[in-house]
Amino acid sequence: MAVPKRKVSPSRRNMRRSHDSLGSNPHVEDKDTGELRRSHHIDLKTGTYRGRQVLTPKED
Repeated sequence: MAVPKRKVSPSRRNMRRSHDSLGSNPHVEDKDTGELRRSHHIDLKTGTYRGRQVLTPKED
């Protein structure tokens, strides 16, 4: 059975986990409407993606 030879210190353990945290969602300003939206996602208010109409816009 595999058993660690030495105890892993809390510092080394935490350094290994430093890349596991979640980053913030990057938002970009829409060229047409000027509102913030996530990059590479459809703008749900206008229904456009990369200048093309993909969905019908939501009616409020």
